[in-house]
Amino acid sequence: MPVSSNFIDYVKIFFKSGKGGDGAVHFRREKYIPKGGPDGGDGGRGGHIILRGNKQLWTLLHLKYRKHIKAENGQPGGAKNMTGASGKDVIIEVPLGTVAKDAQTGQVLLEITKHGEEKILLPGGEGGKGNTRFKSATNQTPRIATPGKPGKEAWIILELKILADVGLVGFPNAGKSTLLSVLTAAKPKIADYPFTTLTPKVGIVQYKDFKSFVMADIPGIIEGAAEGKGLGIRFLRHIERNAVLLFLIPADSKDYEQEYRILLKELEKYNPELLEKRRVVAISKSDLLDDELKNEISSTVKFDVPWLFISSVTGEGLEKLKDILWEQITLAKENEKITPEGNEKN
Repeated sequence: MPVSSNFIDYVKIFFKSGKGGDGAVHFRREKYIPKGGPDGGDGGRGGHIILRGNKQLWTLLHLKYRKHIKAENGQPGGAKNMTGASGKDVIIEVPLGTVAKDAQTGQVLLEITKHGEEKILLPGGEGGKGNTRFKSATNQTPRIATPGKPGKEAWIILELKILADVGLVGFPNAGKSTLLSVLTAAKPKIADYPFTTLTPKVGIVQYKDFKSFVMADIPGIIEGAAEGKGLGIRFLRHIERNAVLLFLIPADSKDYEQEYRILLKELEKYNPELLEKRRVVAISKSDLLDDELKNEISSTVKFDVPWLFISSVTGEGLEKLKDILWEQITLAKENEKITPEGNEKN
């Protein structure tokens, strides 16, 4: 089953910033000033390549077919100490959570996490100096100027890691899409077969007192995902940006604790730092269990994090789940000195 072509979270583009304009060699020549001094102006700066955050974008789809992006060169300096015009900057709008990497070395160059945030990906070359700059007591008529400096060029990877307060983690068919559709206005495709979710889905969960937080449904993990099996590491990277991880384990699972350990193992193999995130476990589809079975499970199952029974069908435990998630998000955000999405800290 092919992945939706509308969700693009990885592009490789050749970027080139503009060359600086050359400095000018020129001398003032007027009717009554036949031997004026140097008045050659500096060249203009080459255009920058700039990335700007846009919260209205959720994908890199708009960049999928742009393989070469170049900024304008600066213009040369002119007479009368006129500085050449700077090359026009190229501003690339990207979703929040976009990381730029050098395609050859893998080095992270920058990341965009805020709406309206602008960062220079490749600076334009500086303009050259006109001959006015070289005038001195011993050299009244300098006939030299410097050329503009070249721009930067590189193949760069833009990679999207979705920004969300809560990331849903679980095997295929754990009920993640159903939970997201019930708690938010998101409408992910829902069906009872593996890999229904082939692209991350994001929704806003409304909470008490007009508060809200962002929840992302990450495609189902399978054992071996960190090595590229199933949907592989393509979607594991989206979990890196979540403040809290909500593990969904279906009520019909054979071994709740074992399933949880396998999920943790896959996250650890991909990035051990993921285990430092706050975690909550929800036993989903609990409408399949009667009270006696729930009591038995509660007395035998041991998790090292907050956990509860929930049902997206009956609504069981959903309000309590939101309370727990808000508490965990707030604790996680306090370490970063920020509050959940869209809420200012007092």
